[in-house]
Amino acid sequence: ILARKFTDKHEWISVENGIGTVGISNFAQEALGDVVYCSLPEIGTKLSKDDEFGALESVKAASELYSPLTGEVTDINAALADNPGLVNKSCYQDGWLIKMTVENPAELDELMNEDAYEKYIKSIED
Repeated sequence: ILARKFTDKHEWISVENGIGTVGISNFAQEALGDVVYCSLPEIGTKLSKDDEFGALESVKAASELYSPLTGEVTDINAALADNPGLVNKSCYQDGWLIKMTVENPAELDELMNEDAYEKYIKSIED
């Protein structure tokens, strides 16, 4: 299984063959509640690390999405247009958001691994 890396804004990315799959963490989907709309970028959009690339709207809140890395959007999860709730049901599998190239692999080292992210969540919950 590919190691997932996390941002402090609760996005995750896992990279395979130079392509990163991006989504939001379980913590983030629980905080948002039922997602009713996903706004995602066009394929081909160039993103820098921390660029806003879309938003998720739930019944109670809207949450901007931020790119974990620098790269270009190669795919978006079209299933979310009809079924945005996949983000809640399967945030690490079927509810992924975008796929992107990894222009600068060193940026991955700046992200948190699962253990570090768990500690980070505990620190912000306290």
